[in-house]
Amino acid sequence: MSEFFPQGYAQYLIGGLMIGSALGLLYLLTGLIGGMSSVFTSTWSYVSQVPYFSEARFRSSWGWRLVYAAGLILGGVLYLSWSGDAFVTDVSPWRLLLGGLVMGFGARLSNGCTAGHGICGLASLQLPSFLAVWVFLGTAIAVAHLMQGSGIQ
Repeated sequence: MSEFFPQGYAQYLIGGLMIGSALGLLYLLTGLIGGMSSVFTSTWSYVSQVPYFSEARFRSSWGWRLVYAAGLILGGVLYLSWSGDAFVTDVSPWRLLLGGLVMGFGARLSNGCTAGHGICGLASLQLPSFLAVWVFLGTAIAVAHLMQGSGIQ
């Protein structure tokens, strides 16, 4: 297992338990589902006049969704200040932007992101989320094999 996690797996296990616990508490205490693509959509309702973004389900959830997103950002900032590690990537900015746009489009197309379906949707036993996760995983596995087979890494 060390070849997959050369720096250990404890931090991933702890992070997963924290995410699962936080989303479980959010749902149990408020009945709200904490998916991030909905935060993105409801935030667009602040500035866009497009009828889709003006729907009541997005406008009525502004407050808690912005607090939720701010908490995620603050958590990342606190971690970086505590650990002293800076985030560094070799991925070029245009690829990051393109990847973000493709992921955003895919999240809207599938009515949720991979994490939203995988964590929130599966936990609430939603059949569409179960199907979406299988499509996500199947596509990722197929693309990884195609890339590896073609020599592109």
